[in-house]
Amino acid sequence: MKRRDFIQKSATAAAATGLITALPGTLSASSRILGANERVNVGAIGLNGMGMSDLKSFLKMDGVECLALCDVDRNVLDKQAAVVEKIQGKKAVLYDDYRKLLEHKDLDAVIIGTPDHWHTLPMIEACQAGLDVYVEKPIANSIEEIDLMIAAQKKYGSVVQVGQWQRSDPHWKNAVDFVHSGKLGRIRTVKAWVYLDWKHMLPVQPDAPEPAGVDYDMWLGPAPKRPFNINRFHFNFRWYWDYAGGLMTDWGVHLLDYALYGMNEYVPNSVMSSGGKFAFPEDARQTPDTQFAMYEFNDFALLWESTLGIGQGNYGRAHGVSYIGENGTLVVDRQGWEVL
Repeated sequence: MKRRDFIQKSATAAAATGLITALPGTLSASSRILGANERVNVGAIGLNGMGMSDLKSFLKMDGVECLALCDVDRNVLDKQAAVVEKIQGKKAVLYDDYRKLLEHKDLDAVIIGTPDHWHTLPMIEACQAGLDVYVEKPIANSIEEIDLMIAAQKKYGSVVQVGQWQRSDPHWKNAVDFVHSGKLGRIRTVKAWVYLDWKHMLPVQPDAPEPAGVDYDMWLGPAPKRPFNINRFHFNFRWYWDYAGGLMTDWGVHLLDYALYGMNEYVPNSVMSSGGKFAFPEDARQTPDTQFAMYEFNDFALLWESTLGIGQGNYGRAHGVSYIGENGTLVVDRQGWEVL
């Protein structure tokens, strides 16, 4: 199989964690010796969270090799470079500027696992460089950014997949197939929710000098310039409006996607939302720790609920989607699905 075909049919489509983890374990370095036309050469930008998880999934596929890695935190970069070398038996070239990585010779595809505010520019520039892209969810923080990304993909013809990994998990698809069968009868209400009791108060911390090895200006990138604060860095970026949208753009991206997929509807007539910092009003987060939203369509309503500090959600499940029909209710989460 040619490299280009492989990328289109396998690498970007199967990179989602739920699918790849079902494949055979990590291959030994000796089993990876393939001809140049058979290899798929990837690079990864942003390695502290899902970017590295995605890369490990790629490297479980026969014929995939990581040529280049990029992160603005040298501590993370060095740590993950050692992991990649152990997996594939070969070092990757290291960069602290994604633009240099995109110039790396012989790359076929790139993984973008940066914080949300840094998805748009690398994806557009990767398409301009003729590379295929796996970009983490949410694809971006604004409709304007998404429009630019879609335009770039159409102009340059790159294969682009967003990290909606639940789309690759068979039991979610099976649940939606049941919904589409009509056995639930007419569905008037759909619910999606996440209740996270393992996320507690984020204590306020003073601003401080950036850690050694961190290019903080590059980390901020298109976001407003602010002093370094550990609460805004790495995992916790998702709780600040400069970089993300809290639980709505973190978990909501996955769960609302399936709520809409099950109903074959994507554009509501109206949306309203309410919420705030009700659980931890004095903590450092900006985004709501409690939020409710209602999306009104022509013949059904979609309700969203999210909260931090509470773990018991609808139907005794901490997260999930339910389709409430006249003949029954289907409930699905990451553990499975059932009809009530």
